[in-house]
Amino acid sequence: MKLIPESNKLGDYLTEIDVVNFSHPLVKKTANELFHAEQSEIEKVKRCFEFVRDQISHSWDFQGSRVTCKASDVLLYKHGICYAKSNLLAALLRSEGIPTGFCYQRLMIFDTPEKGYSLHALNGIYLRTLNKWIRLDARGNKPGVQAEFSVDKEILAFTVQEAFDEKDYPTIYTTPNSKTIDTLLENNDAIEMYKHHLPEKIL
Repeated sequence: MKLIPESNKLGDYLTEIDVVNFSHPLVKKTANELFHAEQSEIEKVKRCFEFVRDQISHSWDFQGSRVTCKASDVLLYKHGICYAKSNLLAALLRSEGIPTGFCYQRLMIFDTPEKGYSLHALNGIYLRTLNKWIRLDARGNKPGVQAEFSVDKEILAFTVQEAFDEKDYPTIYTTPNSKTIDTLLENNDAIEMYKHHLPEKIL
């Protein structure tokens, strides 16, 4: 699939916004721990991706009820759903000057269409050294879900099943989808939110 940047200005993928709050002391502290001057751009992206994937739990996987949204809160509480984890990955990489956007898939929320669909968030990252965008999914691995860092071939958490009306959206957005952020802000129980209140479509 050909990825389509929403903006042709890389600066639009470096902006600080409320939920991508990379000037927060906790985000800055974490960035200082992850990055150092000797790392290549690709090494920085890989290390950051693996940190968010592996060290920040997915709320549903361990049945955590707290809802996190801002990058700093995801770091503080060490968990979030994919919308929140994508905010954190964007914040850490943007803090290092690496353009990072937001991408989406429409997936069955569980294992059959009858149980409904939801938007799933991942990130698009621009690698200047390779002059290309890649997508990475820091959702968090578990049995049956194995996302990996790769610059050559996407190894995402989920493969879209078009026969079941799942969809891969090609756009790399500069900001998170407003429906995903509203969902995080309007709910106070992550388990109930995940089962019943996740948006199904981009629009």
